[in-house]
Amino acid sequence: MRKKIIAGNWKMNMTPSEAIALIETLKPLVQTDEADVVFCVPAIDIIPAVEAVKGTNIQIGAENMYFEEKGAFTGEISPAMLTDAGVKYVIIGHSERRQYFAETDETVNKKVKKAFEHGITPIICCGESLTQREQGVTIDFIRQQIKIAFLDVTADQAKTAVIAYEPIWAIGTGKVATTEQAEEVCKAIRACIGEIYDEATAEAVRIQYGGSVSAASAPELFAQKDIDGGLVGGAALKPDFGKIVNYK
Repeated sequence: MRKKIIAGNWKMNMTPSEAIALIETLKPLVQTDEADVVFCVPAIDIIPAVEAVKGTNIQIGAENMYFEEKGAFTGEISPAMLTDAGVKYVIIGHSERRQYFAETDETVNKKVKKAFEHGITPIICCGESLTQREQGVTIDFIRQQIKIAFLDVTADQAKTAVIAYEPIWAIGTGKVATTEQAEEVCKAIRACIGEIYDEATAEAVRIQYGGSVSAASAPELFAQKDIDGGLVGGAALKPDFGKIVNYK
């Protein structure tokens, strides 16, 4: 059985002092042995957040990372910086990074490989626009994203990856894909991993659903065969995140 993984994507919210206060609020609410709990926080919050979660079940993740070791890349953060700070996970290829910062499937692949090199677990995002959904090309589009993201990634590495399916039309809109829509795509992602590697790898990979996940929608979504938790946006900044983590 794959262990559920429920991650909060804080996006560009919370100053360092606000981050500590939020973590103190959430600590007792997200205690569980049944799921991995990750707070993916802004870069400036990482060091105080790592300190604040010591002794708890919470891991800290980053929201982005560059694919070079070091150098003249003003404003970027290297994988070695993240590992030295205590980061265990990193979100890669979020639709907002693709939309606003021109990230491509190719740069996502570079970041995924670099994360694995440094022992950081990538949370690899994929998802279609409303137009693509209406045109009936959702599965084809996401299969392409997955195939490029995992190019030159070994099966052993892939088994430890997390994939987050987030339909772009459901992010921050309050709209949630139906349970059937979410499961259909997550099942197709698992099948694609099986084609790239093998059935054992496909069964090991954890696939999250993201996009306006709430305490109300989590239980039904997370009960699906191919949905192994969630990547949670706005609700991760509220006490309700505890209800999502302890969704049963």
